[in-house]
Amino acid sequence: MSISKIKEENKIDIREIEKMFYSAVLAAGRAAMAEYLEKLDDSMAVARDKKEYRDKGKRPTVLKTIMGEVEINRRVYTTEGEAGENVCVYLLDELLRIDTPGLISPMLSELVATAACESTYRETARQVSELTGQTISHQTAWSITQEVGTRVRMREEELAEQAQHNKGPGKLESKILYEEADGIWLKLQGKDRKTYGPSKEMKAAIAYSGVKQNGKRRRLADKVACASFAGVKDFIKRKEGVIASIYRTSEIELRILNGDGANWITANNEATVVYQLDPFHRNKAIQEYVNDPELRKLMMDLLYAKEIDSLLAVIEASINSTMEPEEQEKRQRLLGYFKNNKEGLVPYYRRSEKLPPVNKGLKIAHGGSMESNIFTLIGNRMKGRRANWSVRGANNMAALLCLKHTGRLSSVLTRLGPIVSLNVEQITAEFSSSKVPERVGKGYNGFTHAPIPNMPWIKDILGMKSLAKMPFLAGS
Repeated sequence: MSISKIKEENKIDIREIEKMFYSAVLAAGRAAMAEYLEKLDDSMAVARDKKEYRDKGKRPTVLKTIMGEVEINRRVYTTEGEAGENVCVYLLDELLRIDTPGLISPMLSELVATAACESTYRETARQVSELTGQTISHQTAWSITQEVGTRVRMREEELAEQAQHNKGPGKLESKILYEEADGIWLKLQGKDRKTYGPSKEMKAAIAYSGVKQNGKRRRLADKVACASFAGVKDFIKRKEGVIASIYRTSEIELRILNGDGANWITANNEATVVYQLDPFHRNKAIQEYVNDPELRKLMMDLLYAKEIDSLLAVIEASINSTMEPEEQEKRQRLLGYFKNNKEGLVPYYRRSEKLPPVNKGLKIAHGGSMESNIFTLIGNRMKGRRANWSVRGANNMAALLCLKHTGRLSSVLTRLGPIVSLNVEQITAEFSSSKVPERVGKGYNGFTHAPIPNMPWIKDILGMKSLAKMPFLAGS
């Protein structure tokens, strides 16, 4: 029979086959992980100090993973606390750093947080639900992102405190550090809208050690980023903490600060900081405030000739050279803007001053990267799309975006460990079997349990005979 003669109703949708096998593999993974963890728990029971830890039987719990909910039974022990009281512990939970019921695995929380950095919470929920064994709602995606973002911001506070005492953990050495900063206005919602108005400026800053040239492509080397609605002092502390988490700040001899002249950007008056007015904003000001092409050219020529006093004199003289009140006002603004940023009008690398060398393999940076970076870091996700933010929600998202776009989100979340599923009731272990709940960690907050498909061939996969040969369990 030719393919063309196959009836339409007899055709098979390859997508359904793919989903069926994918579901089966996830089920096999859940079963394998559950058996592995329970065997690990058994090995710990044998190796434990029996005098210190008294076995009180097994209790069930659920670990939410990218494969779905992994249900395991592990042993609970009693031991003596610091005050001599009886304390119950789960050795397996402590070993795996999952010492609270209703946990979300690091991989799942990272997957949700990373997806939320690219898409709306509703779209994130759809993607995660389709690609994993978990079915989550957009509210759950939001909750996980807020929890992860809050922990990242707490980490920023810790880093800021360490930096203030010169105890930052950064190891990277660079004699020169480039910093750039700018602001972006985001729309607010709810109570914050009533408090601050329809929008609020988010501060953002990046720092890097130089430019890495690869053919025609260039990238900022060893970039770190920080963004927040915080006040000036708090923001500077956070920024310094983020820098000190990567760089050995005691080795930095010179900092080049590039900005648009905003007061909060120039608030850092340390002796090692050299400020330059962002070339893009500097040139844009001349284009916007001066309507005479010849006068523009004269100003640009004086600017590049480093004749700043002459430039200011020409701008001042030009104010009265036009009879148009609107043009006079514009040129007055330009004069004030350039006077306030007089020391930064000439780029740092054209000031005939001896500069520390950049690290091997890097080139000096001229500045002016913030315009594209603020879009990449914040604007692309948080501005537009009819997005409205609470101050807390925006700060949490910004903290995640800064880590993601500097390539550090995964490593930071790994160090932070698993997070507790929100709205999960904390259950105190009781040793009376009548008081032990059927399932620890109720309140799935949007998650659903995915059962093992009824497929005969999967029994071979679920035999799990190979688990006993795993190196970690050898000899248990």
